[in-house]
Amino acid sequence: MNAEPKISIHPNPSLLAASVAARLITRLVDVQNERGSGTVVLTGGSIGTAALKAVKESPTCRTVDWSRVDFWWGDERFLPARHPDRNAVQAREALLDHLDVDPARVHEFGSSDDFADEDAAAADYAARLQKAATAEGDSSNDPRLPRFDVLLLGVGPDAHVASLFPELAGVRTKGQTTVGVPNAPKPPPQRISLTLEAIQSAEEVWLAVAGEDKAGAVGLALAGAGHVQVPAAGARGQSRTLWLIDQEAAKQLPGRLINREDAES
Repeated sequence: MNAEPKISIHPNPSLLAASVAARLITRLVDVQNERGSGTVVLTGGSIGTAALKAVKESPTCRTVDWSRVDFWWGDERFLPARHPDRNAVQAREALLDHLDVDPARVHEFGSSDDFADEDAAAADYAARLQKAATAEGDSSNDPRLPRFDVLLLGVGPDAHVASLFPELAGVRTKGQTTVGVPNAPKPPPQRISLTLEAIQSAEEVWLAVAGEDKAGAVGLALAGAGHVQVPAAGARGQSRTLWLIDQEAAKQLPGRLINREDAES
C-alpha cells in the first residue's frame, strides 16, 4: 500500500524550488548517514530544473557527499545525447557538472545517437535498472529496480507525470519498469519513461508543481481521480507521497485537503 499524499503550499515558485532543494539535501544527508549512499530520480521541467539550481546555490549543498549519490531519471526525450531539450543535459548544466559526482553513478537514458527507437532505449534502461538492483541486493521494494530514496516529478497541465500521458498506452503499461512513448501529445513526441509501477516502488515520491495552469491537474489528482485519466493521481511513494506546490497551483485543491498541509512546510 502506497503512502497517502501530504501537501505543502509555498508562496511562489522560487520559494517552492528552494524548499525542494533544502528537503532533498536533508534527505540525502540522512540517507547517507544511515546507509552510506543515496539514490535520487530526477525530473525535468521548470521547477525541477530550478530546484537543482537551488541545490547548487544552497550553503548546505556540500553537506552531501555527491560522489556517493546515484542519479536516475524518471523520463527523457528521445533526442541526440547533447540536445539541449534532454532532461539529462539540463540537469548537468543546472547541478551535476558543478558537483563531485561519480560518472558511473549518473544513469542517463540512452539517446537517439545510440538506439534505433524509443522502445530500444527503454529496454536498455530497464536492463540497467535490473543490473543495479541485482548488485544492490534486497534493498528495493521491487526486485527489478534499485532502491529509489527520492523520486522527483513535475506535473503537466494535463496531469501527466514523467512521460505518462492521460489515456495513452504508457500510463496503462503493466509488468514493465520502463516504456517507450512514440506519440506524446507535447513535443518531442518520442520519449522514454519509467512506468507507474516503477514510480510507485520509490521510498518517497515528491511532486513539485507551480502555476495556475496546473491547478486543475493538482485538484483532480488529490481528489482521487483515476490514474489512467489523471496519471499524477497514481504517483505515490512507499513511505511518503509529498506534493510541494505554490499558491497558484493550490487554487483548486479539494476543501478537505486544505488543512492537510505538511507540518514541515
